[in-house]
Amino acid sequence: MHLIFLYGQPASGKLTIAKALAARTGLALFHNHLVVDAVGAVFPFGCESFARLRERFWLDVFAEAAKTGRSLIFTFAPEPTVARDFPERARALVETGRGKVTFVALTVPPAEQERRLGAPDRAAFGKMQSPELLRRLANDFAACLAAMPTPALTIDTAAMTPDQAAETIAALLPA
Repeated sequence: MHLIFLYGQPASGKLTIAKALAARTGLALFHNHLVVDAVGAVFPFGCESFARLRERFWLDVFAEAAKTGRSLIFTFAPEPTVARDFPERARALVETGRGKVTFVALTVPPAEQERRLGAPDRAAFGKMQSPELLRRLANDFAACLAAMPTPALTIDTAAMTPDQAAETIAALLPA
């Protein structure tokens, strides 16, 4: 089992690249907003119940995937409502099941990030669209990103297309 753990700030291209990677590799795509939207339908974003259930759902899926040998791609936006040690606990859980986790960091220059916030497809999953909110939370996002495990690969998503990024990530996978 191989967990490709894509992470980055809002509008760094996580879902777009993950979709291209899934199409290229046939790996299952378990993106962040599947769980965020499901739990958010019942509990307000960030409250204790929301944070606990979201994390439990993520970890339960990773555990079952490791148990059954099902590789997958996961997208993740490090932010203050997620426990800082979540990525390491996810790695430990997968590795206990004899799986492997590959962390891939996606970066984007601030001007490009703000431009992308206005993309119409971001509204489909209730993603952040406000440049003002992004600026207000910039220090929180930076601190959460700094706490992430060292990535095997860092991709500037303004420097290559999603398909090029997917190809670069796919090269890390066993044949």
